[in-house]
Amino acid sequence: MEGVTDSGLATLPASDRPDVAARLRTALLGSSFTADGLLDLLGAPAYAALARSETVPALRATRGDTPLETLVRLFLLQQPVPHARVAGVLPVDDLLDSGWLTRAGGDEVAATVDVRPYGGPDGEDWFIVSDLGCAVGGAGGIGRRHEEVVLGVGGASTTLAGITVRTPVAAALDLGTGSGIQALHAAQHATRVTAIDVNPRALHITALTLALSGAPAADLREGSLFEPVKEGETFDLIVSNPPFVISPGARLTYRDGGMSGDDLCRSLVQQAGERLNEGGFAQFLANWQHVAGEDWQDRVRSWVPRGCDAWIVQREVQDVNQYAELWLRDSGDHREDPAEYQARYDAWLDEFEARKVKGVGFGWITLRKTGAAVPSVTVEEWPHPIEQPLGETIRAHFDRLDYLRDHDDADLLESHFRLAVEVVQEQVGLPGAEDPEHVVLRQHRGMRRATKVDTVGAGFAGVCDGTLSAGRILDAIAQLTGEDPVLLRDRTPAQIRLLVEQGFLEPAV
Repeated sequence: MEGVTDSGLATLPASDRPDVAARLRTALLGSSFTADGLLDLLGAPAYAALARSETVPALRATRGDTPLETLVRLFLLQQPVPHARVAGVLPVDDLLDSGWLTRAGGDEVAATVDVRPYGGPDGEDWFIVSDLGCAVGGAGGIGRRHEEVVLGVGGASTTLAGITVRTPVAAALDLGTGSGIQALHAAQHATRVTAIDVNPRALHITALTLALSGAPAADLREGSLFEPVKEGETFDLIVSNPPFVISPGARLTYRDGGMSGDDLCRSLVQQAGERLNEGGFAQFLANWQHVAGEDWQDRVRSWVPRGCDAWIVQREVQDVNQYAELWLRDSGDHREDPAEYQARYDAWLDEFEARKVKGVGFGWITLRKTGAAVPSVTVEEWPHPIEQPLGETIRAHFDRLDYLRDHDDADLLESHFRLAVEVVQEQVGLPGAEDPEHVVLRQHRGMRRATKVDTVGAGFAGVCDGTLSAGRILDAIAQLTGEDPVLLRDRTPAQIRLLVEQGFLEPAV
């Protein structure tokens, strides 16, 4: 069939025609085919419906013949559009010649890929390319997935983009690049970007995403995990939204790692340390098994390579039934033969039962290469709301680790601190009571932590404005409360250390 590969997927546009991609980008922007433009055209309800794979509201909102409506029908809703109508908006002959469009019978043309506007962190107008019907929440919905299909941007992609540390770097690596969203972000602050994927189709689509977004080309390499990385080659930043799904077999390239259990995520984390430059970050999304009789924190902590600090956050845990159902629905198996669906479900549960897996955790792992003699590894469960982007929060976490490593208790008492600007104090107690039962410090940014403090801790934090040293503040508190200042100085550094570690207090440098 014309326009279809041997594998049954649509033939992709040529990736070696940057001139055509540039003209297409200009035309898209000229018609306000942007994230803001779509919201204005469709309205919030129809825009939100697209994320639920519901296209009827968007179809109703694009019944006119404006350039933007034409582009939405063509690239988002994947509807054939009359050639003459498209020619008034796009360089249609160039796009047909280079494969962005194909003839759909009669006088109509159709898109060969999904092109979706995506707003960059600083207001950039980017475009994410993916296979037809495979933008997450896209026009085709979530149906049975082809083995080599390339998905668009979903919640996992945006989560990783949001937690990534965005300091300028020389070399960045996007491992398992998919549609290229992480490589696109990295291109804004990395001199050189390398993108790796085992699926050659993903590398092709990444090249299209970068070109259509006006970003520099990346060094694209085919292969599994770190195999395509050259001997001795290292990076300042490694990011990966890998095929982390724990499944029986490797049916779908975009999600199934093909290794036993959570071995793919373990291998990825363990091998990252030797690929990082000093001070460099490696950041991953991952799944890990909760095995009967085993502490999940110990399991994931054992993955951390030598010479790296780590911060591991578990955001969610699903029991094995929920987990199997989630990914069977992702691939559309629930819409197919009921007997086949049941067989696949059974196979998933058999696999978990054989490994004594009771649940599966999802979260993120951040490594930072350090020269410290004793690296710090923090593993925690945090299912509570957070505020994205978290990249700066994560970078500051590791900076504070360095500070605390370099300052013993005596140093802390000589240091000056400031209360973080987003922190408020809450007093909890019965109405009318003379004193609160306890005092809570609460963050309204970043991780949005809350921690109980005693009256000394609350008083100390409230006075911290960078003016006085911690020791002098404690001496003043001792004078007010009648406590022994020596004992107060002796017992308080542990509380100061915790408040600094969790970001309630910041060193006043």
